[in-house]
Amino acid sequence: MKVKRFEDLIAWQKAIDLAVVVYSYFGSLKDYGFKDQICRAVISVSATIAEGFDRGSDADFKRFLNFARSSSNEVKSMSYLAEKLHYVSVDTKDELIERCSEVSRIIYGLYQSLDR
Repeated sequence: MKVKRFEDLIAWQKAIDLAVVVYSYFGSLKDYGFKDQICRAVISVSATIAEGFDRGSDADFKRFLNFARSSSNEVKSMSYLAEKLHYVSVDTKDELIERCSEVSRIIYGLYQSLDR
């Protein structure tokens, strides 16, 4: 069965969940530069999946999925930095890393499915 709406993609759903978690940890952060960067990156994950979904070809969609994975990795990298800057605990950093890794794996699985 072919997916007809981006909202039905598990990758998009998990990316939205990741954004909610990131906002819950950094929404009130006073380091506005850091907060703006990590929030823009996490928003980009789901937005890029949605944008790529309606492209004219699987090749275009795959290109957008790569962009989404890159944004997920940006959030992952910034999570390490957030812990080093004492914005979050080690446990919170680990949670964010795991969520980013999960989103990235799911996006990659979707990417691979387009080759079949």
